[in-house]
Amino acid sequence: MDRGADEQNGGDAAEWKKVADLRVVVEAQDPAAKEEDDFALWRFLRARDHNIDKASAMLLKYLSWKRTTKPRGFITDYEVQGELVQEKLYMQGLDKKGRPLVYLFLARHFPAKRDLDEFKRYAIYILDNTCTRLHAGQEKFAVVADLRGWGYANCDIRAYVAALDIMQSYYPERLGRVLLIHVPYVFMAAWKMLYPFIDDKTKEKFVFVADRDLDATFRDSIDESQLPEVYGGMLELRGYNDLSPPSSSN
Repeated sequence: MDRGADEQNGGDAAEWKKVADLRVVVEAQDPAAKEEDDFALWRFLRARDHNIDKASAMLLKYLSWKRTTKPRGFITDYEVQGELVQEKLYMQGLDKKGRPLVYLFLARHFPAKRDLDEFKRYAIYILDNTCTRLHAGQEKFAVVADLRGWGYANCDIRAYVAALDIMQSYYPERLGRVLLIHVPYVFMAAWKMLYPFIDDKTKEKFVFVADRDLDATFRDSIDESQLPEVYGGMLELRGYNDLSPPSSSN
């Protein structure tokens, strides 16, 4: 396997030796592990602080989940059409660390209108498609969660917990940072309910940004050419599907 990104990712010889040991353990119990590259195993290993027993249990759970949840290997647009048409998520540009940026507009989500199973598929669909757009050597993406206009009608703890569980259990070490912006006071009650479901490593990645600090935070982390116009940058926000690669034609 090409490990030319080792230096960026922080891997070293001892760590990759543990990855090899993890592979031996997991492949002995589930041959499907052979389909996962070394960087996938590396992420599960790091998520469990290099404990091979814990990492192997996590990875085996993932492989079983993957077979059941994505028997074709992916979620189709059709399976999440009800979520896609709401246009509450966009992916535009890169931050200064080279991480793809995902923008969430949480006031466009209404629990009264969603089906929880479809929402879970939507979370998987977004995570899969975001990860496939990571550049070589980049393992993580970043998120801007915009809560402008969010109110009790948008509060959906079950969906938030479901999305967190999917990300933490099956996409470890993918999330780089979440900037929560335009946060209304009423959201903090929901945050207190959500907080216990966030693991310690992930908690460190959530950053609340006061409105007075927003421009400076964006300038520090995102180049103007990579920032959407709605936040004073130069990019035009487009729907998630607009960024899908065009189908090849004969």
